[in-house]
Amino acid sequence: MLKEAETFALYSSMQDLNRSAIKYAAATIEIGMRLSDIKELLENYLLENGADSFWYWDVGAFIFAGDETALSVSGKDYKVADRVIRRNDIITIDLSPQRNDIWGDYARTLVFEDGVLCDETPKIKKEEWRKGLQMEEYLHQTLLDMGTPDMTFEELYGYMNELIVKKGFLNLDFLGNLGHSIEKNKNDRIYIEKGNLKRLSDVTMFTFEPHISILNSQYGYKKEDIYYFANGKLIRL
Repeated sequence: MLKEAETFALYSSMQDLNRSAIKYAAATIEIGMRLSDIKELLENYLLENGADSFWYWDVGAFIFAGDETALSVSGKDYKVADRVIRRNDIITIDLSPQRNDIWGDYARTLVFEDGVLCDETPKIKKEEWRKGLQMEEYLHQTLLDMGTPDMTFEELYGYMNELIVKKGFLNLDFLGNLGHSIEKNKNDRIYIEKGNLKRLSDVTMFTFEPHISILNSQYGYKKEDIYYFANGKLIRL
């Protein structure tokens, strides 16, 4: 049986793979590329650099662009849209590689303006895109600041959803949740949702992945990371 340090090292390697895949996407995606080609490129990248398969419905890279970034669908129903990247566009990439049943789970929303990838959120010209990504960063920092081992998944759900609404946003998730535990089987996941009285520290790791939109906007934003507790402090994997 793997020791705890070895287990975390394996999960970290999957998240490092995801981070490098997003960097690869940022360097590779060009205006006019089809979403299906981006999906194929990223899935090949994941398999060539450490993944042996994909844990979420056998899809390694979920790609959404434009107003479809506001869509929330189950992986079993996902179909990549027949569209291309435009000169001014917003793209969400959600990755789910695994190796020997060790998951990676990671999502980022990227913005192109005037044909160039915006690599710094404050420099994004389109106000609603800039505010959407800044809100994602704010939610994740809030989690790090207030998450405690004794907090329940339901308490986190209530606090974050209240904050999302207070700031003028909507939770777009088709099930209303904000993340899930990291498991060996996707059917064993428990969620950041109403009614889940398990404590955050009752699981080894969990994702936080708010999928949000500004009120009356056609666009959605997503940022996903994995978190765990070390000596009572919440850490981003």
